[in-house]
Amino acid sequence: MKQFLNALALLLCFAGSSAADQSSGAEFAVPATSAQQPQMAVAPDGTLYLVYGAGHTIYCVVSRDGGKSFGLPAALEAGGMLMLGRHRGPRVAATKDAVTITAIAGKRGGGQDGNLLAWRSTDHGRTWGRPAVVNDVTDAAREGLHGLAAGPGNVVFAVWLDLRKDESSDGGTKLYGTISRDGGKNWGKNQRVYASPEGTICQCCHPSVTIDAKGVLHVMWRNALNGSRDLYYTASIDGGKTFASVQKLGRGTWLLNACPMDGGEMTTAENGQIDSVWRRREEIFAASPGKEEKVLGKGRNPVVAYGRNGRYVAWDDAESKQAVLLSPGMSKAVPLGTQSQFVDLATSSAGKVVAAWEETRGEQKVVRVQVLN
Repeated sequence: MKQFLNALALLLCFAGSSAADQSSGAEFAVPATSAQQPQMAVAPDGTLYLVYGAGHTIYCVVSRDGGKSFGLPAALEAGGMLMLGRHRGPRVAATKDAVTITAIAGKRGGGQDGNLLAWRSTDHGRTWGRPAVVNDVTDAAREGLHGLAAGPGNVVFAVWLDLRKDESSDGGTKLYGTISRDGGKNWGKNQRVYASPEGTICQCCHPSVTIDAKGVLHVMWRNALNGSRDLYYTASIDGGKTFASVQKLGRGTWLLNACPMDGGEMTTAENGQIDSVWRRREEIFAASPGKEEKVLGKGRNPVVAYGRNGRYVAWDDAESKQAVLLSPGMSKAVPLGTQSQFVDLATSSAGKVVAAWEETRGEQKVVRVQVLN
């Protein structure tokens, strides 16, 4: 019966868009609820994993042809109130031997409680073990925002907004992380990545993490310092035991006494350099640590990936109110679907970039996927 219900939860249709490969596309819908917050990861063997949330359930679908087609979804029950929306949702990372899904769920919901849970599969997403609790202080991850990345071997690193009381603050929002060296089976002691000297970092902006080819951990988050909400960056060469001095990304600042709920994204460029995209006011910027930022457009929720043709950046456009894509060599972003938002990008083993996003259909949302030109 569960497999039958899973089959019903998957709707595939093939459709193109002006920004995509006209020969491929997929759409995922969950009856009676909305499919939200798609995230993707590509394993070293080229397998592409797409996860999204709906209700109290996480779905994972797998593609072995770079995003052109997908199998039926596996359903993972969160065991409580799954946090979804505004960058709250599942994350996925794939190593050479396993794939890991993380999500934050609580029994009461509404930010009253919540733990960071990790599921692991060693058979390409067909079966999943019971979830492990990643945060070692109960309910410390109840803000619901986190990031996840895989590195060389079977290294996986998770970061999250943490509300535990420690020596740095009396419950203000901090950035914590932990490492797994066996593809998400076992997790190390939680380590504080950063605590603001003013008592809290930005309370509702998701952090980002990427791991380069040498195994260096790179972490980005939105800070709260001197009345500004700017993006900051640090790195660790020892698996998250210690982190380098933090540095602000970009030279401008955003004076704001509020949380924009938008943390941007960071990735490793083809030359090994760290590249980031993020929002300041209503503009989207790209910047590498220590370098001046460059404006790309207006909007929010930017993401970035590198394909064989160069850098792709997508975001929710401020004017058209839908997701747009800026491809390599192009001066203007073009729409991705209609009534679209919250894009994720991933790079297939063939060097093509795959986009997944939420698309509104009446009172519900579906997840659409396209392989980009």
